[in-house]
Amino acid sequence: MTDPSHIGTLHPLKVGEVTLPCNIALAPMAGVTDSPFRRICRGMGAGFVSGEMISAKALVYRNKNTAALCLIHPEEHPVSLQLFGNDPEIMAQAAAILAEEYPHDVLDINMGCPVPKVVKNGEGSALMRDPALIGRIVEAVVRTAARPVTVKLRKGFGRDECSAPECALAAEAGGAAAVTIHGRTREQYYSGSADWEAIRLVKEALHIPVFANGDVTDAASCAKILAVTGCDGVMIGRAAEGDPWIFREVTAGLSGAAVPPRPDRNELREMILTHARLLTEDKGEFTAMREMRKHAAWYLRGLPGAARMRVRLSAMEHFEELETMLQLL
Repeated sequence: MTDPSHIGTLHPLKVGEVTLPCNIALAPMAGVTDSPFRRICRGMGAGFVSGEMISAKALVYRNKNTAALCLIHPEEHPVSLQLFGNDPEIMAQAAAILAEEYPHDVLDINMGCPVPKVVKNGEGSALMRDPALIGRIVEAVVRTAARPVTVKLRKGFGRDECSAPECALAAEAGGAAAVTIHGRTREQYYSGSADWEAIRLVKEALHIPVFANGDVTDAASCAKILAVTGCDGVMIGRAAEGDPWIFREVTAGLSGAAVPPRPDRNELREMILTHARLLTEDKGEFTAMREMRKHAAWYLRGLPGAARMRVRLSAMEHFEELETMLQLL
């Protein structure tokens, strides 16, 4: 249960036997939360970072592209890897492979992804239509994971559904060590507002830690979601795209310190180059520069001339091109 004195504050948090240095986390996002970005967010104050979702079937059948999603740098810890799938035994096999081969601290199960190609296979948020299956999957994964197992859910599947409490209870009964609730339904995707009251219902129903997720964009909204929901922690997702400083600001605000000023252009320029260097080290220049196009566009969002620079970024192929463009900031 939540310590009432901790609501709306920054504090360490236990997930199973793993102690997180603070209760503010980077949410898993496909195509975004790779190792370089996770390291940046940890450096900015995130107490916990989450990897991109990994197909359990692809892992079990040793798809050659899957291993790259599992790589972890020592600077990331504590870090979770995230599986998705709908077959309890395949999920258990995948969890066993991760436990044997990769040094993650927590294993998360994705039961909230709204993407059609995932949902049509009965995976991601489609699982919220079958709480009993949720329980069986979690139980199977807990059996082999050798790590605390967590679950990420949404408010519900249909636009007006609120099945999160029932689904979260099934996950808890299966042995989950914590759950994260995104306050939108699958049918909403990322539109409209997150329903923080629905998240509160989950928190009131469970005895394990609950992370709130949705519409946290700064220190004030982070404090508010904690106060409204009574949750143990917060996961920040899309607001961190191009803005890892949000973790510095949120952790300062929750600890009672002055919220640091927004990064100036020099700090922004250096962060973009640091991100590009880390990507290049991990993936090589060819892949890194193509992935950096979207990241750089996010970093530059809202700046004068950003639209014009995005056009140039869309054709960027070399690190030196990025350096040259950033000299114009």
